Amino acid sequence: MSQDQKPTTENALAMGRRKFMNTAALASLTGLVACNNKSGASASAEASGSASAAAHSAADVTHLKPGELDTYYGLWSGGHSGDMRVLGLPSGREIHRIPCFVPDALVGWGITNESKKVMGTRPDGSLKYNVADTHHTHASYKDGNYDGRYAWINDKINARVARIRLDYFICDKITDLPNVQGFHGIFPDKADPVDEKINYTTRVFCGGEFSIPLPNAGIEDGSKYRSLFTCVDAESMEVRWQVLIDGNCDLVATSYDGKLAATNQYNTEMGVHYEDMMAAERDACLFFNVARIEAAVKAGKFKTIGDSKVPVVDGTHAANSDPKTALTAYVSVPKNPHGVNASPDAKYFICAGKLSPTATVIELAKVLDWFDGKLEKIDDAIVAEVELGLGPLHTAFDGRGNAYTTLFLDSQVVKWNVDAAIKFHKGDKNAKYVVDRIDVQYQPGHLNASQSETRAADGKYLAVGCKFSKDRFLPVGPLHPENEQFIDISGEKMVLLADHPVRGEPHDFIIFKRDLLRPKQVYNLDDFPLAVKDPKESGVFRNGKKVTVKLTSQAPAFSMREFKLKKGDEVTLILTNLDKIEDLTHGIAIPKYNVQFVVNPLETASVNFVADKPGVFWLYCTNFCHALHLEMRTRMIVEG
Repeated sequence: MSQDQKPTTENALAMGRRKFMNTAALASLTGLVACNNKSGASASAEASGSASAAAHSAADVTHLKPGELDTYYGLWSGGHSGDMRVLGLPSGREIHRIPCFVPDALVGWGITNESKKVMGTRPDGSLKYNVADTHHTHASYKDGNYDGRYAWINDKINARVARIRLDYFICDKITDLPNVQGFHGIFPDKADPVDEKINYTTRVFCGGEFSIPLPNAGIEDGSKYRSLFTCVDAESMEVRWQVLIDGNCDLVATSYDGKLAATNQYNTEMGVHYEDMMAAERDACLFFNVARIEAAVKAGKFKTIGDSKVPVVDGTHAANSDPKTALTAYVSVPKNPHGVNASPDAKYFICAGKLSPTATVIELAKVLDWFDGKLEKIDDAIVAEVELGLGPLHTAFDGRGNAYTTLFLDSQVVKWNVDAAIKFHKGDKNAKYVVDRIDVQYQPGHLNASQSETRAADGKYLAVGCKFSKDRFLPVGPLHPENEQFIDISGEKMVLLADHPVRGEPHDFIIFKRDLLRPKQVYNLDDFPLAVKDPKESGVFRNGKKVTVKLTSQAPAFSMREFKLKKGDEVTLILTNLDKIEDLTHGIAIPKYNVQFVVNPLETASVNFVADKPGVFWLYCTNFCHALHLEMRTRMIVEG
């Protein structure tokens, strides 16, 4: 039983619910969610009354004065919008959205040739996919901290991973993972275990959540389904290798020395229906010995699956019983865990139980001891397994030895001390590991703290994404926003600072100090092969029916006042923004031709279209740029 410092009636009731949780059927859990919503609201009202003074005194940090900049960046997944969101913190202001997997009409992502090349197209030139479901975003590391080079984000629906350049905040590459469905967890390594001098990210690890036939031939027998754990090269974005496993992958974590990656598994039963997926009382945290896997691939000890040429090594139980040669290790953890996170002191991975009220602390040195044959049983790497509350999901850290875990069914965040939890697990029942609890509204999923999973975790702020908002905002019909709540964790007690409604459904996010980033605010013209570097280079260049139109924009005019085409021309329109001033963005739209895109200062973009409609069409600048912005137009005359 957990050891709250100040026992209350609410805690006692929670303990009763937790005991019930261990034997509850799924139908009971559903009812419990509904009950908890009601009790959570009343409990929240009581808590807000006692804490209102502290909240009001601290909340002013989220209200920045005009011209004042935030001290942290936040990178959020965009959910079904298929993008990445950039927030300033502590204000919570959304600054930018970075399109990657899904077309974006604002900037012309999915319209321009350059963006289509990144997104991927079919033979007819149409986009490969128009939908996505982004869940997790993480950034590249150096020396155990973020280095400002890249961020990555997953598309769960179509098993794709996108890379974001953090100098320009743009997506520059998208990779499809072969033989994977339900690509969920993602995490870059923090160092290279093969070369200890490389203390920065060289790989990105990707978990396959849904087990499928390999190759996928539509086999109905679920016992033959398998999942794959995938490694992508951080620079080339090519798939380096995959691991065949028992069970599935959920979230992913990596160690600071680069030697271990891990994924929590909630379906070790390998069931195809939900009741089968929750039959066992324990599942697993699956560890991957990265250096051994790389060595096996180099030695040719792999196979390939279907049409894919990617090396696949065997990480199943049966093939990895000998610790000294094993590529993988399955650590037993309680039921249907949802989340695995690495502590900033580099000592532990923590798995939260979801259908068990517990969190499991796994010591990484002991996992390595098992691989070296120095530990008899891999489960002896567990150094604590303690109760936290109902529905524990994800864990963040403050760098002071404390962990923060979301309790989905209790609608709370619990703050607990890892060292005290280890002492309690060893038998010291006086070790008070639960430090604080705070109600959130409602059903929290992901959370993260400032610099949480880095060596520089600073314990200043924590954000938590609540899946239901209910009574927190003005009603806007049946589709409610989600509620991102912002919490001060700098003191002993957590203090709620702000609520922010967000369009669903974001999932994960990271928060890091602004001085780790130096974004460029104007492009380099030489980076664009098609750049029209001088207005004098503008014109219509014909090669039969294939026509290239070269244009420049410089406020308040395009370089050509008009240009002529013939009906049936296959046109490539190239536009370069020659303005060099920060924030002077131009756009261009062609009525009736489904074309609109923007070009930032010194950027070049292009589109293809067929001039199949005769007439006069006014191309105009779509981004306000000058006092004569409305007059910034050019005529496209298509002769019949």
